Amino acid sequence: MQKKLIALAVAGLASTAAFAQSNVQIYGSIDYGYSYRFDDLQGSNLVQKNASSASQFNGGQSAGNRIGFKGTEDLGNGLKAVFLMEQGYSLGTSQDAGSFGGQSFSFTRQAYMGLTGNFGTAIGGRLYTPHYTFVSSLDPFAAGTVGRYNNTYGARNSGASGAGLFDPVRVDNAVAYVSPNFSGFQVTAAYSNNAIGEDSATNSATNNTVYALLGTYTAGKLNAGLSYHYIAAGSNAAIWSDVQTVAGGASYDFGVAKVSGLISYGTQDNTSLNVSSKDATVMNYMLGVSAPFGKHTVKGSFNYSDATNNLGQDAYQLAVGYDYAFSKRTNFYSAYSFIDNDTSARYPNRTGVVGDASNPGGIFQQGLQVGLRHTF
Repeated sequence: MQKKLIALAVAGLASTAAFAQSNVQIYGSIDYGYSYRFDDLQGSNLVQKNASSASQFNGGQSAGNRIGFKGTEDLGNGLKAVFLMEQGYSLGTSQDAGSFGGQSFSFTRQAYMGLTGNFGTAIGGRLYTPHYTFVSSLDPFAAGTVGRYNNTYGARNSGASGAGLFDPVRVDNAVAYVSPNFSGFQVTAAYSNNAIGEDSATNSATNNTVYALLGTYTAGKLNAGLSYHYIAAGSNAAIWSDVQTVAGGASYDFGVAKVSGLISYGTQDNTSLNVSSKDATVMNYMLGVSAPFGKHTVKGSFNYSDATNNLGQDAYQLAVGYDYAFSKRTNFYSAYSFIDNDTSARYPNRTGVVGDASNPGGIFQQGLQVGLRHTF
């Protein structure tokens, strides 16, 4: 159980086997399906007419396609060296999923090494943030398909603020420590001075400093946690000086259904002269339920985002889904999502669009997906 909690708290480290094996393992996920998106955003700021719908075959809808290598070495006296390297890839196009246009192979999802033992676990590299690991664990859609919480979480607009500041997924050049489990309590702390990349908006700043802290408690069917994520802008930042996000939530498994809830509060201290207020805030709420019966699972969620100033406007999302497990490794999935944006949050200052784990939502507010996923 302690190894499982360590793997979850650090960065969703794919599986507990990363800390249990003495050899190198190859693992991965492959996902392909069909999506139909419609109900395009229109508004007075729209320059030209957009397509009213999009029908596509896409890879990585429910979870990003990936291949990775992980392993441990027993150093004796309860001490082990651990490592993991994970790369995303596209299925259906010639490009990889790491913004390299297929020209090189780089472990852009995760790449870290470290030590684990009775003292806890310490790793360094490119890591999932404690915030994302915790919040996505409460989402019935696990941050995948058009039902994912990310579609309305935080704030989205056409400026440089972006949703990534309030929902940071990964950070570069990071170090993290996970404490041992103390009667269900566990703490994760992380630091980075280079929060860059596609998952963390930087506004052309350099050396954005990140401080992150996550406390979790597990007791039987109850899981609860509180996360704090702080980003201090680098010297080149022109719009904001710091962003802070606090997220608290819990889930309880009643057997017939697992119910989860989340409340998040974010603040952005603005420095740009064209911003009407020095501070902008965003509140996020999520309620979710997942009900398994046999090989079937029915799930649903409600997400609501209330943003101020230049961060967009109110938006809510209703999502439902159905999964069927052919085996422990292969499952069919389906999802439908509907987003209602505030009228003043229309394109280009959109608050929510129906994206999925690997594909952006474009300008669409409704989406339907079906697909197949296999893990190895």
